[in-house]
Amino acid sequence: MVNLILTHPLLILTFAVGMFMAWGIGANDTANSMSTAVGAGAITPRQAVVIAAVLEFVGAYYFGKHVTETIRKGIIDPNQIGDLNALIYGSLAPLLSAAIWLLAASYWGLPVSTTHSIVGGLVGYGIAHAGLGAVRWGKMGLVVLSWVLSPFVGGLVGFTLFWMIRKTILGSDDPLASARRFAPLWIGLAFFIVGMMFYLKTMHGKVIAHAILMGGVAGVAASLISALVLRNYGGEANPYKSVERIFRNVQVVTSCYVALSHGANDVANAIGPVAAVYSAIVSGTAGLNVPVPKWILALGGIGIALGVATWGYRVMQTVGHKITHLTNTRGFSIDFATATTVLVASRMGMPISTTHTVVGAVVGVGLAREIKAINTHVLKDIVISWFVTVPAAAVMSAFIFKILQMTLGG
Repeated sequence: MVNLILTHPLLILTFAVGMFMAWGIGANDTANSMSTAVGAGAITPRQAVVIAAVLEFVGAYYFGKHVTETIRKGIIDPNQIGDLNALIYGSLAPLLSAAIWLLAASYWGLPVSTTHSIVGGLVGYGIAHAGLGAVRWGKMGLVVLSWVLSPFVGGLVGFTLFWMIRKTILGSDDPLASARRFAPLWIGLAFFIVGMMFYLKTMHGKVIAHAILMGGVAGVAASLISALVLRNYGGEANPYKSVERIFRNVQVVTSCYVALSHGANDVANAIGPVAAVYSAIVSGTAGLNVPVPKWILALGGIGIALGVATWGYRVMQTVGHKITHLTNTRGFSIDFATATTVLVASRMGMPISTTHTVVGAVVGVGLAREIKAINTHVLKDIVISWFVTVPAAAVMSAFIFKILQMTLGG
């Protein structure tokens, strides 16, 4: 197997492009997991890089799906794929175009959706290969809908939770006493969501009753532990600093979970097409679902970790510092809003972008203060990059696909 990889130019190219894509995911999508914790001062950027790199790799290697769909989100009609060459080039072109787009977006510190980048690449390849009829436009309509749906729902949940924390804790006459009373409730609710997500999204479980049970155990345990800890918590001279300190440690835990979950789920964007090409060349067969060897998952995890360690700080800066000023209670509200939105949307089969949801939640929490708290210039650039993602990746993918056809044949 090693000799085949080292002596087959197309496989060498595929693994190189796959690692490039994984690097891009780490460089850009890391903002989903660590930016709010960095922006709120819960951890330093260097700590965030180390934590995210480790957890992203662990999530990808131990919890990454062992059977990955090669036709992501059902965007391309599988009947239009044709022969093995079409499958191979149709895996490489979207992968390379998405990686190039993520490189550009990360350079400018713009958080974009890696899934949308891959979807755009698939659309470009499908049209270049078999015309407009190759694309399932109904599915594409759902992707476009998510551009509006994801930030709106994330923003609404983030706004609501932070408003409730202000009402019950920050806006009270004695914030620390109110925190002792209400913080275990909010912390327990957050861990209930995290527990459900761990079963459904990270372990890829299917039984909703098991998810509720796991979430319930995690939520009750977190609530009881936090209540016991807060009973003996003396606090600081400034009661507001005391409240923020309470939520700081919780925010680190929720951010760590998001990094683990992200590695488990988004590694498929990089290694799914790699596994498809590997299967096609090694076995000479093409399929909509292909087995993914552990070592390919490991390569994806390493690539994501390298992306975090090198350019991850760029997008962290944008989401964590440049949109609005974050504190630990605001960061906690954003993490809670993101996890809740992604969980509910995934169970309903709705197309939600985690990146868009995080940014929407950041804006929603900022709006809970006032519109002046939002840096609209940065937000405008981010929104423009979202709408450019699919067409930019599509054009590059179509171009790359034709180049591969002309140079490699088929």
